[in-house]
Amino acid sequence: MDSESRSRLATGSRGAGTLSWRRAVRCLCWRLLLLVTVIPGALAGDQRVDSLPRIALIIDDMGYRVWQGRAALSLPGPVTYSFLPHTPHARRLAETAHRLGKEVMLHLPMEPETENWLGPGGLTSAMSEEQLKQTLHLALASVPHVVGVNNHMGSLLTRQEDRMQWLMQGILDNGELYFIDSRTSSETIAEAMALRMGIPAARRNVFLDNNKEPGAIREQFRELLRIAETTGQAIGIGHPYAETLEVLEEQLERLADRGVRLVPASELATTDIRSESWHAYSSPLPRVVKSSRP
Repeated sequence: MDSESRSRLATGSRGAGTLSWRRAVRCLCWRLLLLVTVIPGALAGDQRVDSLPRIALIIDDMGYRVWQGRAALSLPGPVTYSFLPHTPHARRLAETAHRLGKEVMLHLPMEPETENWLGPGGLTSAMSEEQLKQTLHLALASVPHVVGVNNHMGSLLTRQEDRMQWLMQGILDNGELYFIDSRTSSETIAEAMALRMGIPAARRNVFLDNNKEPGAIREQFRELLRIAETTGQAIGIGHPYAETLEVLEEQLERLADRGVRLVPASELATTDIRSESWHAYSSPLPRVVKSSRP
C-alpha cells in the first residue's frame, strides 16, 4: 500500500472514530435529559397518588348465598371480603376472591348483648381460654387465604378485657394477621387490645347499609369519603345486598374523580397506637344488631 492510500485510510478511521464518539455523547445527553425531566415527573406523579386520601371497603357476611357472593366479588378494585366461618360457600368463594387478587378476611362471630343467633364458630363469654382459642383456630382453618379478622356482632365480648386478650393471643398464634374492629359497641376495647399486643389494627368508620335504601347507602358512602378527606383514611363496612352492590359499583367508578384511592383493608391496619384517635370519626352504631342467619 502506498503512502497516499495509508493516509486516506488513517483519515477515514479518525473520521469514523469521531462520528462514533459524537453519537455516544448525543446518546448520553439524551439519557441525562430523560433522567432530569421524565423520571422526576413520573416519581412526582407516584408521590401525588400516594398522598391521596384512602378508603377500604369490607364486604361482610360472605359465605351463605353463593349468588350474592359472586355478585359481590364482581365489584371493581381492591375490595376486601370477610367470610363467616363454616358456611356452605365460604371456601369456594374465598378461593375465587384470592384468584381475583382480592383480600380475604375472617368475619368472626362474637357474643352480642342481645340474644342473636351467632352461627357456627362463634366466640362466647362462657368459653375458657383454651375453648376460645381452639374455636378461633378452627374458624380460620375453614376459610382459605385469610389475612385479617374482624368481628361479627360482639357488642358484649369486645368489651371484655380477658376475652379480648385471649383472642389477640390466638390471632398472634395463627400467623401474621391484622384485626379490624367493627365497633358494634362504643365500649369496645378490641382495637386497643390488638394494638397493645402488636397486631396491626384499625377500626370501622362507617356502616354503609344499616338502612338498605339506595339513597341512604349513597349518603353513608359520601360520609366515608368525607372522613377520608379529613383524616387521610377511612374504613367502610357493607354487606352483599343487591342495593349495596349497585351503589358501590356506581360510586367506585367515580372515585378517581373525587381524588380518593381504594385500598385493601390491610393497608389501613397499623401498629401505631396513636391510630386510636380515629374514633371521633366513626359513624353511629347500628340500632339493631344484625344476625348472620341465612
